[in-house]
Amino acid sequence: MSWLLGFMLKEEFRVHASYSSRTMFLSFPFIITMFALSIAVTSGRLFAYTPLTDAILLLHASVFLYGLSVGAFGFLGRQYLERTNGTRNYIVAMPAILPMHLRRTFFGMFVRDSIFYVALLLAPATIGLMVSIPVTHFRLTSIGILFGTALLSFLLGMSLSFFVSTVYMRSRTGFAAAVIGVSGIFGAAGTTHAIPLSWILPGLAAHQNLPPLGTNAAAAAALILLALGTVAGLVVGAVLLVPDRFEPPALEVRDELPRILSRLRGFDRHGTLLGKEFLDLQRSGTFAKMFFSFVTPLLFLSFTAWFVRYGLQVPVGFNTVFYAGMVGFFGVILYNWLNNVDATDYLATVPVSVPEVIRAKLLAFLLLTTWISVGFVVTIAWLNADTRLLWLAIPIVVVTSTYIVVLTAYLTGLRTNSFLFDPGVLARFSVMSMLPDFGLTILSFTVDRDLRFAATGIGIVLAVLAATTYILLKGIDAKWRGTEFGE
Repeated sequence: MSWLLGFMLKEEFRVHASYSSRTMFLSFPFIITMFALSIAVTSGRLFAYTPLTDAILLLHASVFLYGLSVGAFGFLGRQYLERTNGTRNYIVAMPAILPMHLRRTFFGMFVRDSIFYVALLLAPATIGLMVSIPVTHFRLTSIGILFGTALLSFLLGMSLSFFVSTVYMRSRTGFAAAVIGVSGIFGAAGTTHAIPLSWILPGLAAHQNLPPLGTNAAAAAALILLALGTVAGLVVGAVLLVPDRFEPPALEVRDELPRILSRLRGFDRHGTLLGKEFLDLQRSGTFAKMFFSFVTPLLFLSFTAWFVRYGLQVPVGFNTVFYAGMVGFFGVILYNWLNNVDATDYLATVPVSVPEVIRAKLLAFLLLTTWISVGFVVTIAWLNADTRLLWLAIPIVVVTSTYIVVLTAYLTGLRTNSFLFDPGVLARFSVMSMLPDFGLTILSFTVDRDLRFAATGIGIVLAVLAATTYILLKGIDAKWRGTEFGE
């Protein structure tokens, strides 16, 4: 297993280094270290408003959710297996032609990414906290406990995502049942507290029993063993669910393209490419993946807002305008899915250019997501009895979602997931997305105090975003015209 893991780690490094350069990729942990250092140095202000226990809770929840987002190896491995092309393949696809076991390669993917993300994110963040000790006077043991328990929460999220995604390889019905079951457990824990949070995040419960939060080492040890046992059980179950051999399903389907194209007659020259996008999404089953990946962070946003307002008793004005600003900036998730349906190498033999395909994907994004985003904001406004601000919230969600997806397309082209690992691209994306997001968030908190001021400020921000969107959209041609498919 060690030789396989070594090759997989080398493969992962080469893939990510190819997005920019080895130097740029290796600088990413340094950026994380500096970010953690800055957070630590300013933590005094954070703890003045948020108790340490609540900050630890949010940290573990965030790390767990991040593990969920990167642990879907069932989806990822299935995608690699379906894209074997004889020239460039991933190691996980090699059991089809070499004396290797598919289950072992899937397990190797889990171990590889566990090491990879710890080295890329968790370890640098911990180093940043350690460097801050002369200023913050944090205890080294407390930092070590934080790292160890957060690692457990991260691995639990990864292993749960690994298990659920491999269920998808076996049964779509089983996958739907697993998703509903997990969602129900989290809903019961987050809203009615019918299920203790320690059952879901034993790493958090262990942290709460160790210094500086507690002194019950025996209880912490039991919880750590529970977390390790849960992770091991989920990973073993996921590996056993991986089939001995994988054959992409052969499906007989109707010719849907003419029907789709007939509905897209008004899109002129983009109609054919747009029809192809919808057909690809339909045949690949990506619609369901996109829906869950978009709705999950929206539900988490709702839970976080509810927790801060009612759990922490913090008087923050989470109104409809706030939700609209947040929802608009989740669009990058769906655009990334649009770029991961198929490899684009084969398009090099078709008389289309990269900018034309990018524009077709942007149109597909707007047609697919606008009604979902607007519908979510309207629903949240109705549930919170805050429909009075919909006239301001709906323009926000439409403009921000359009802006963020055009920005993503301009910066990353057809390789969103790849280029966002380039520190240079990530830095530009962060600045151009976070500044308007912070501005809209701050303005949303002033709506009830001075509606005219807030509406004027929001109008200015939206006007700037709309102008920037137009400039970026026009710049896509010049930036990506000379790019080849598959680069």
